[in-house]
Amino acid sequence: PSGPQNVYHFLPFFNRHYFALPTNPGEQFFMFCTLAAWLITKAGHPFEQPQEYDDPNAIISNVLSELRSFGRPVDFPPSKLKAGYGEQVCYVLDCLAEEALKYTDFRWKRPAYPTEELEEEEITEDDAELTLNKLEEDVVEEESDNEENFIDLNVLKAQMYRSDMNDTAKQEEILQSTTDAAEWNLEVERVLPQLKVTVRTDNKDWRIHVDQMHQHKDGIESSLKETRGYLDKLHNEISRTLEKINSREKYINNQLEHLVQEYRSAQALLSEAKEKYQEGSGGVTERTRMLSEITEALERVKQETEERGSSMTDGAPLVKIKQALTKLKQETVQMDIQIGVMEHTLLQSELKEKSNMTRDMHATVIPEAAVDAY
Repeated sequence: PSGPQNVYHFLPFFNRHYFALPTNPGEQFFMFCTLAAWLITKAGHPFEQPQEYDDPNAIISNVLSELRSFGRPVDFPPSKLKAGYGEQVCYVLDCLAEEALKYTDFRWKRPAYPTEELEEEEITEDDAELTLNKLEEDVVEEESDNEENFIDLNVLKAQMYRSDMNDTAKQEEILQSTTDAAEWNLEVERVLPQLKVTVRTDNKDWRIHVDQMHQHKDGIESSLKETRGYLDKLHNEISRTLEKINSREKYINNQLEHLVQEYRSAQALLSEAKEKYQEGSGGVTERTRMLSEITEALERVKQETEERGSSMTDGAPLVKIKQALTKLKQETVQMDIQIGVMEHTLLQSELKEKSNMTRDMHATVIPEAAVDAY
């Protein structure tokens, strides 16, 4: 089958912590909406099956309106149900499940406990001292003996049956008792304390727990009868107090309505003033930065002006210039003298070279003339 009416057949099996812990929020929310719609339908209110791509806000609003129609309080925001898990989701599903059970007239049945058959023990020994501890010791000894000599149960039942038949035959034969009644009573008083069976109670036995539960239930019911009146009285007083508080709260709200309006308008003006202050503080910061830059530039100009003014009024540079000129003149004179000396030296060297050249020329010409003469 297909369609929104048969979507419940395809729902998976949920574990008991499916809507308590986050696993897959999208899947959990869709499963929550589907299960809530099914429970609302079961509770007698027709509810359209939500689809996967429907508006989640509209689905949550419809579910909460149905929950309020059942008389259930909703004291949490609708956004808590969008996650698909948590305390609020479990609360909504629990309330819808209770309403569905009420509408279907579901009733819990009383538990049926299984009956346990108790084995009847027959005591055949007349003169034996029968206590629970000794009985346990005898059972242990019989088990230890049976480990070595195993006896078939069928044979044992046949032997017990024959002994019972013999005892009944003997009882039928004895019709009169020759025992004195006084001696019989004395013997009974002597062995009577030894014939008592003491059974130790086990705290793990479920019957003891059931008895304790019944005792506690009776105690709770008796205590509840006494305290119900006090609780009802306390509930009535609390209800009246809450009604008074609600009425006083409404009265105070009505009386302070104009003050609330004034407060809201003052808050609006304060917010506007804060915005203007922030804008103004931003402009002041920018102008302060520009002022600091201009101040630094002005300080640099003042320092340069002071340096130039001091250099113009001070005569030390002029004195230094005159001294430098005097030194330059002295150096010029020295250079002129050195140039003159060098020129004189060069002139002498040139003249000397010319004289040497002339002498050499005369020396070469004379021997040629003498050769011609000879």
